[in-house]
Amino acid sequence: MLRLQAPLRERYSAATDDELAVMIEAAKAELGSRLFVLGHHYQRDDVMRWADARGDSFGLSRLAADQTEAEFIVFCGVHFMAESADVLTGDHQKVVLPDLNAGCSMADMADIDQVEEAWEDLARVVDVDRLVPVTYMNSAAALKAFVGRHGGAVCTSSNARAVLTWALEHGERVLFFPDQHLGRNTGYELGYGSDDMSVWNPRLALGGLTDRQVKESTLLLWKGHCSVHQRFRPEHVEAFRAEHPEGIVMIHPECAHEVVELGDVTGSTDAIIRAVAAAPPGSVIGVATEIHLVNRLHNESPDKTVICLDPLVCPCSTMSRIDPQHLAWVLEGLVEGEVRNQIVVDADTAEWAKVALERMLAIT
Repeated sequence: MLRLQAPLRERYSAATDDELAVMIEAAKAELGSRLFVLGHHYQRDDVMRWADARGDSFGLSRLAADQTEAEFIVFCGVHFMAESADVLTGDHQKVVLPDLNAGCSMADMADIDQVEEAWEDLARVVDVDRLVPVTYMNSAAALKAFVGRHGGAVCTSSNARAVLTWALEHGERVLFFPDQHLGRNTGYELGYGSDDMSVWNPRLALGGLTDRQVKESTLLLWKGHCSVHQRFRPEHVEAFRAEHPEGIVMIHPECAHEVVELGDVTGSTDAIIRAVAAAPPGSVIGVATEIHLVNRLHNESPDKTVICLDPLVCPCSTMSRIDPQHLAWVLEGLVEGEVRNQIVVDADTAEWAKVALERMLAIT
């Protein structure tokens, strides 16, 4: 998805860390309760220090909706997160993304045109009234609206099992997008095998599948992935266990199934945070997830050692586009009465996206 972020003026781009801190602190003080700053778990520390709340994307969006006094919600995350916040917050609230280039490579792997085309292709092969679309939270508002219109639901990595169970009680098969790995790992968790799942490649006719393969598939998994989590490999786990035989391995379900199989704990970001907190003092924990969160878990767990399983440590590059320079720029704009980088979801899309989100909440 093309997004254009104008270059910052030298006041921000050339400012020192201390100068930026003064700008941000002064703007936050001036705006007071009119402002609420959200920081996603994968956010860099020099931005996270300014967050009024931190969490995962959906949790932060719901929290923002509860801040009815706040006129401005500044979401230090990525584009789809800000969209979800705009869907869930009130009409009097404005959601701001400090850098428009902070997208999500996974979310961008499925766009509404591709999904609608896939639906039309599938309608020629199976009864789409018995096909339930499920989109991961890490998707554009237009895709959430699509599943809302077609009787499906959104899921998170925490509740994917419950949502897929619901979907298969209401249909014969599921079209799951955009992350094939979360879909596959959840499918295995529900007792399905590889023969029950097929990967849908949106670049190929009928997803690269035959009519028979479509008809025999319970789970049609969109060919998408997280650029961070797909880096983790079984050899990373093996190397950790060789060095730390008593260590604990924690894996995010966006990782490939062969990696998830080797973990002691598999769970969402919040589940990993809880598992680290619950681990015995002295534990050495290898984690397969984004490096900023891993480092924060290590720093905030002085009685444990928390290590990233990928020795080359890959941050979420798009999340990292949110920096103190852009945060200072949008906050000073708000002080001056200018709302910069407001994220607005059109009313029809927002209505149906909210239907899909509310369906998820009703399920879980």
